Amino acid sequence: MKRRYSSHYSWRRAHSIDELAWMARQRLPAFAWEYVHGGSEDEITLGDNRRAFAAWGWQPRTLIDVETRDSRTRLLDGPAELPLAIAPTGYNGMLWRDGDIALAKAAASRGIPFTLSTVSCASLEQIAAAVPAVRLWFQLYVLDDEAVRNDMLERAKHAGAEVLMVTTDTVVLGRREWDSRSYLNPRRLAWPYLLDAGLHPQWAYRALWPQGLPTLGNLMKYLPREQQSAGSAAGYINQRMTRRLTWEVLADIRKRWPGKLLIKGILNAEDAREAKRIGADGVVVTNHGGRQLDGAPATLDALPEVVDAVGDSMHVLLDSGVRRGSDIAKAVALGAEGVLCGRATLYGLALGGEAGAAHAIDLLKDQLHNVMAQLGRPTLGQLDASCLRRLPYASTQGDSPQRPSDALPGGETPGDMP
Repeated sequence: MKRRYSSHYSWRRAHSIDELAWMARQRLPAFAWEYVHGGSEDEITLGDNRRAFAAWGWQPRTLIDVETRDSRTRLLDGPAELPLAIAPTGYNGMLWRDGDIALAKAAASRGIPFTLSTVSCASLEQIAAAVPAVRLWFQLYVLDDEAVRNDMLERAKHAGAEVLMVTTDTVVLGRREWDSRSYLNPRRLAWPYLLDAGLHPQWAYRALWPQGLPTLGNLMKYLPREQQSAGSAAGYINQRMTRRLTWEVLADIRKRWPGKLLIKGILNAEDAREAKRIGADGVVVTNHGGRQLDGAPATLDALPEVVDAVGDSMHVLLDSGVRRGSDIAKAVALGAEGVLCGRATLYGLALGGEAGAAHAIDLLKDQLHNVMAQLGRPTLGQLDASCLRRLPYASTQGDSPQRPSDALPGGETPGDMP
């Protein structure tokens, strides 16, 4: 059944992340929407991330006092109002001026961690200065220049990052075909998309004025002055991503990083045990939001195997596909300490900056509290496998569109972008 959403009221009245996504699609030019929303190749994994959540139903209890619900927890041994952290996402200034700072402020105001990406528009130093109260995590893309890599670790430490999250599943970028069609090359939009961008003056004012297309703040230190544009910075990161990322490289990073270390990109027990062997503190079960290997397992399907392997001795977080508070509850019930959320907060950011991202977090919190009450489990510690019952995918799919990311309201279904 297709959902219909009205365009006649403000995003502040949106009741779901899907509704925020539908509104964001109206606001953003096509190239920006495809970057945020799309996946790789046929987007099978993108759709499976959502279908995996839908394949779990609930087994509620009744006649239990649920007057007070408590979603407070600890993530990576630090306090959090929700079992939720904002995932690392790149090029956020393309959606809203100073988008990374806006996301960090939203996270701080709602008492959850914020993860800054290597390819953020704001630098580590800018985030530390603008939002000193946020629990700052830093996501590292491992580059082939060891001196640059080590310098970024030092910068993250001095900026007060408490967690280093090393992404391991992007040594070769996935084939994001819808996104690639937007560009003639990494520095130049194809003319239909350039024309379309010109037809979105409200977006241009909120994102581009007065400085133009933002560049990548964390990389500016390493680029020649004449190559510090957004396009040049994007070319740099694509060319310098190491293809020789191994467990030995991660072991060296472990020795150099004094804080918590998360390995992001784990989908099986064997890799989880290797992460434990090199001294990582935790793992992130993720398929990069369906943006890398199409056909990789849905993260919720991969989670139990990883939890069984290392969940008693490591922090285990889930990333990709989270769109409702009930999704957070299902991940926790299956053993995750918490979840990362990327696209959900980006839809809010694209609509209202800090306030829009905070609204997305509030929606997830309200939905989580509601499902905890209806389940008769008013605290997070009561969420476990006894809350769940398995449903077949076939009973949850409905009409399956050829392109999952085109199935939001009126024909689209969301994915997730770490």
